[in-house]
Amino acid sequence: MDPSPGTGGGYDAAIASALIAAQGVERTTDLVEDVHAGILRPRWRRRGEVARTRGITGFVYRSIRLVTRGTFGVLRMLGGRQRRVALTDARREAAVRAVLNGLIGDHLAETGNALAIPMVLRRDGKVLPLERGALAAAMPDATGKVVVLVHGLCMCDLQWDLRGTGDHGQALARDLGYTPVYLHYNTGLHISRNGADFAERMEALVDAWPVPVRTLTIVAHSMGGMVARSAVHQAAWAGHRWQAVLKKLVFLATPHHGSPLERHGNAFETALASVPYAAPFAKLGRMRSAGITDLRHGNLLEQDWHGRDRFERMGDTRAIVPLPADVDCYTIAATRGRRPGGFGERVWGDGLVPVPSALGEHADPDRTLAFAPAHRWIAYGTSHFALLHRPDVYARIREWLAE
Repeated sequence: MDPSPGTGGGYDAAIASALIAAQGVERTTDLVEDVHAGILRPRWRRRGEVARTRGITGFVYRSIRLVTRGTFGVLRMLGGRQRRVALTDARREAAVRAVLNGLIGDHLAETGNALAIPMVLRRDGKVLPLERGALAAAMPDATGKVVVLVHGLCMCDLQWDLRGTGDHGQALARDLGYTPVYLHYNTGLHISRNGADFAERMEALVDAWPVPVRTLTIVAHSMGGMVARSAVHQAAWAGHRWQAVLKKLVFLATPHHGSPLERHGNAFETALASVPYAAPFAKLGRMRSAGITDLRHGNLLEQDWHGRDRFERMGDTRAIVPLPADVDCYTIAATRGRRPGGFGERVWGDGLVPVPSALGEHADPDRTLAFAPAHRWIAYGTSHFALLHRPDVYARIREWLAE
């Protein structure tokens, strides 16, 4: 079955969305009862503990859960019939689905919801078969120069072309003879899991490529750069062959050392959880995906989070992952400031990723990423997402890849 956006991938989109709504009703019921119980019987509770009410009040809450779970079961049964919904705007549906995956994609995957995006490599929105004969038929124009584009959090492969005027991959095909391929994945999963899956798919892609791959390049935006770094590191562990043809990595506004938005959010959630009446509301923040919490410090590997409560406030304890030694690595940071040296450049950057994080800089020299000075560039007066279409950004990428 084609798992591309717009098909529902097993259930139809309406059924899958209704499943999420049913789960949301049950979670909201838990939240309301928790607050209610806290008011009736104030007490300090352990983190994560849900208080229950008694008597008639408790019966009402239990009844709501019973009805909701029954509805949930019916929806699953209907979804099993694999009905399809005609969509009038596939790109809009793909964008909405991508946002949903970024926010709660780990939950969607764990519950088997059809809106969970499976990782695939695509071209023009179509899944590429990773078998030699089938891939040759799907890509008769394949060259020995391959560029793989990896999107960021809450986005999808179709959003490299935000304005409908072409994207960096298409421009590289036109100007430098590259054949572009686009990764499409669930950004709500742990970065380490996506990195491992990406590494496996790259191995299959290079093995199945219709002609010998002479040079492989990865261009990654935002979280996509972290997924790419994780994939390269894990591929080295696994002894994958595709590393031998990987020549260049280009990062666009990648939060190599995390994003302050997630760190501030984690601090606020921790403070909220310490107040008895407000503690239930802190659980809303704990619904955010594993992919988002990995952005707190820039977790790339499973050991960075395994066996820990990812919502607990803690320092930067991730493993040090240097840039790959035999690959030319380039990075572009963005800032809304219009001149070098401003306060905004160093602190907020493009509004999501600070410039130092995008450049790989860190107070700990061991964590600083060793980008060559000529391989770093700052785009001024721009936003995080404008890097996907600005002509000067593409000109810099083209210059680097033409070397």
